[in-house]
Amino acid sequence: MRYFYLLLLPVLLFGEDLKSLLELAKQNNNLLKASKISVHAKRQELESAKSNYYPTLNASAFYERDDDPTPFYPGTTYGAAVKIGFDIYDGGKKSYTQKQKSDEVKAATFTHKEDINTMFLTIAKEFFNLKSLYASLKAREEASKSVKAQLERMKQFYAANLATSDDVDRLESAYERNIYAIESLKFDILSLKSTLELQVGTKIRGLDDSKFQKSLTQKSEELDSIQALRHNKQALKNLSETIDSYYYPNITVEDSFTVFGYEDKPLFAGQPVPLLDNQNSLMATLTLRLVDFGKLREQKEAVRLQADALNEKIIYKSKEQKMQLQLSRQRIATAELNIKSSRSALKAATSALKTITKKYQAGIVDNVTYLDALSSRTEAKALYEKSLNDLEIAYAIYYYYNAKNLEEYL
Repeated sequence: MRYFYLLLLPVLLFGEDLKSLLELAKQNNNLLKASKISVHAKRQELESAKSNYYPTLNASAFYERDDDPTPFYPGTTYGAAVKIGFDIYDGGKKSYTQKQKSDEVKAATFTHKEDINTMFLTIAKEFFNLKSLYASLKAREEASKSVKAQLERMKQFYAANLATSDDVDRLESAYERNIYAIESLKFDILSLKSTLELQVGTKIRGLDDSKFQKSLTQKSEELDSIQALRHNKQALKNLSETIDSYYYPNITVEDSFTVFGYEDKPLFAGQPVPLLDNQNSLMATLTLRLVDFGKLREQKEAVRLQADALNEKIIYKSKEQKMQLQLSRQRIATAELNIKSSRSALKAATSALKTITKKYQAGIVDNVTYLDALSSRTEAKALYEKSLNDLEIAYAIYYYYNAKNLEEYL
């Protein structure tokens, strides 16, 4: 036990409040980092789509060797070429592709914000649940000290033939149960604390007191997850327009300049055959898709169905947010009533324990009555501390479903 208190000493001296843990999670959490990288990836795709408006410039080199050259053309030809190309008209493909990528960037941005808010809510719940476990541990340890003191006292009475072995055995059993409960709580604390450390990306020295602002006058805003769905739906609509653009004419202009070199130039009548040293070529191409056996039509229908699926998700998520907002208000009201009830229960249990302890020491009541009173007070104290933390969790859920940043309300 003394060793455990030494381990807790840094906790008591250097703790972390919830706001600092949220900030650490924003900086260190690998899932949030991955979400942020996804936003950057979508932005790069948007920049790539914007670059489609610029001409393309390609350089090439070639080497050609024919086993059976003609009398007017050498067997080996080599050279280099530069080609510049530009799409005069593409049916709106570039425009709709850029719009699609822009919506995907917005969707990824809202998804990243939603990931942060969801992680913050999870951390807030675990923070206050961990504080409840610490409170339960403290109550159990206080009860264990009291039981141990009474056990030592009863052993002295038993040695003096003033108590029976049943009295000693019952107290020993109660003490052992408390020790087991304490060890179980320590494991629960270790497990939840490890999970919290994984989420914030660093070791947690301890937990300082943290409280949310208590305000029920928040103006509800749409959740980031719903806005992400809306932008993904819009991106699919633009993708549908991109597919349509394949049915329109595509006009491309290319200008290429080629330099030629030869080996074993052919001769005619003892004179070299004149060959091109360079060539500039200008080509305009008109492409129109005539038949694809319904391929593009089916692709567009598939995209439309995906958009319809997202629309159904948007409707469901909007209903869910409205429902959760109503429940969050009721959860707060219930938590406040629970605080009042548990406070009264703690007050009554503390008073009863004081009275029964004096009677027990005076031999007026037996150890069963004393242990029942001690157990009631221990449970009442743990429940009261838990009710306080449950209220903080209730407000965290309320702010989350109002699409608020939890950091701003601590």
